[in-house]
Amino acid sequence: MRLPRPTRVPFGSPLQLLLLAGSFALAAYAGVRLLADDWLAVALWFAGAALLHDLVLLPLYSALDRALAAGSVAAGRRSWMLYVRVPAVLSGLALLVWWPLILGASADRYRSATGLDPNLFLPRWLLITAALFGGSALLLALRLRRATKHRSPAAH
Repeated sequence: MRLPRPTRVPFGSPLQLLLLAGSFALAAYAGVRLLADDWLAVALWFAGAALLHDLVLLPLYSALDRALAAGSVAAGRRSWMLYVRVPAVLSGLALLVWWPLILGASADRYRSATGLDPNLFLPRWLLITAALFGGSALLLALRLRRATKHRSPAAH
């Protein structure tokens, strides 16, 4: 009977370990600095963000993704899903991060803190979203063109 070899613990290279330790040190420093002023407000914000994500956002974007998947399967176009998912996720992430400025909820505070015009966030977010979906549509068109070239017989 042959005994199994002991499994090797996947630590990675020394550079990876150094980068990981540096990342943890930076995160710990940022956490200490962030919690130094008003730790209760920060803790409440994190708890609220986790609850908002788990109870509202996750069911919402899961339902949207299932509807997209059902529609693409019904149309026989399952391969198109990533060309909609990726720009939608990136655009949604940008909206999630900058929603107070995109919707103008903190325009006065932003203007007083930076001296910059906060009214540019909505048009820029819309341009970024259009560029993401346009680039994705271009990639899909190139993929379909390449697929039809490979399927058609070579003309001699």
